[in-house]
Amino acid sequence: MASRSSKQADGTPITLLSGGNPQIPKGHGDAVVQAYINAMPGWKQEVGIWLDEVIMRTLPGVRKMVKWNTPFYGLDGETWFLGFHCLNKYVKVAFLKGAHLKPMPPGTSKQKDPRYLDIYENALPDEEQFVSWVKQAAKLPGEKL
Repeated sequence: MASRSSKQADGTPITLLSGGNPQIPKGHGDAVVQAYINAMPGWKQEVGIWLDEVIMRTLPGVRKMVKWNTPFYGLDGETWFLGFHCLNKYVKVAFLKGAHLKPMPPGTSKQKDPRYLDIYENALPDEEQFVSWVKQAAKLPGEKL
């Protein structure tokens, strides 16, 4: 898959923070999430594209935003159920109420509710299981961020 552009809407380059996480101005809507995905480095961009496509296909009316250099997904535009973030060796997917999913995503948290799924190069998760988690997460009360 070809790399997309990693420039902001005004043409300036996007800075990559530690772990290769794109520094994207906060905002709401698909365009800001696409700017984040476009700036994801190397193979991580393919993961971002996959995540966005699967989430959009599963929940066609999903809302999107970027805050804290992380794309988030929700249904009402005010609360959020999932986000993802680039780290050095993987992309971390955060299910904000993941402790209530069946089965729970494998990554634990020091907090009560979040659970994580780490996606490594050439290792996309089982799509059926991921879709199940997205559907379950979307039915739970979202988090205000």
